[in-house]
Amino acid sequence: MSNTHNTAKTQFLETNGVRYAFRRFGSGNNLPLLCLQHFRGGLDNWDPQVTDGLAQGRSVILFNNAGIASSGGRPADNIAAMATHVLAFLDALGLKEIDLLGFSMGGFIAQQVTLDRPHLIRRLILAGTGPQGGEDMVAYPPEVTAQATIEIPTEDSFLYLFFQPTDSSQAAGRAFWLRRNSRKDQDTPSSLSAMAAQAAAIGAWGKVPDKDRYATLTTIRQPTLVVNGKHDLLVPTINSYILQQHLPNATLIIYPDSGHGAIFQFSEHFVREARLFLNS
Repeated sequence: MSNTHNTAKTQFLETNGVRYAFRRFGSGNNLPLLCLQHFRGGLDNWDPQVTDGLAQGRSVILFNNAGIASSGGRPADNIAAMATHVLAFLDALGLKEIDLLGFSMGGFIAQQVTLDRPHLIRRLILAGTGPQGGEDMVAYPPEVTAQATIEIPTEDSFLYLFFQPTDSSQAAGRAFWLRRNSRKDQDTPSSLSAMAAQAAAIGAWGKVPDKDRYATLTTIRQPTLVVNGKHDLLVPTINSYILQQHLPNATLIIYPDSGHGAIFQFSEHFVREARLFLNS
């Protein structure tokens, strides 16, 4: 297997009546890395500099959940059901053990997948995300919601949501936007119905439980790398600290002058740290 983020063909795998879209590229003997994307994100919302970097020595699998972008089926409106779709996809691929990267809402799903099938996940990377019932995670502030839910996301909306309002962060954001759009045959945008289902799932995940707020985190014993920017507008950065404090085997990296898209702003740093973590 070879190819790159921009040359790997979109493939489809049907199981349990759902036709899942995915791309797989890279080569090497290390475990494959499954990547789970953010709210409304499809196969092309990743940074090629990140995914190609992570594909050195392993295969990287980009995945669209049911009803998202080019995948068929009905979009799930809760994280547990989204995790069930991930497991069905992995079972259909015949994978018995993987490493897992979850970004933003994908990090919610990654946690649930690990809880549901712990023997499947060797190592876990959680970026720009938070625990179930975390701090200020039920709903976005109004100005953030306005940018996150516009019908056709724009460069300006990504710059606002994912990067800091500093010259350096905005410049990094514009460079990311060029990389993100460098593939010619872009994935299908997610529908408004998919957006509504995902928004419901995010709200339910963020609701604070009546008791034992972070108890489930203590059962995720896999080595975990938690990564975020200093000021995340979408999943407040305090939640990255909460993850690190409650996960038994977690390391935390907070990048300066950055927000939700820190792994894209500091792509080279993140790839270096992530590969060191995955290969150790």
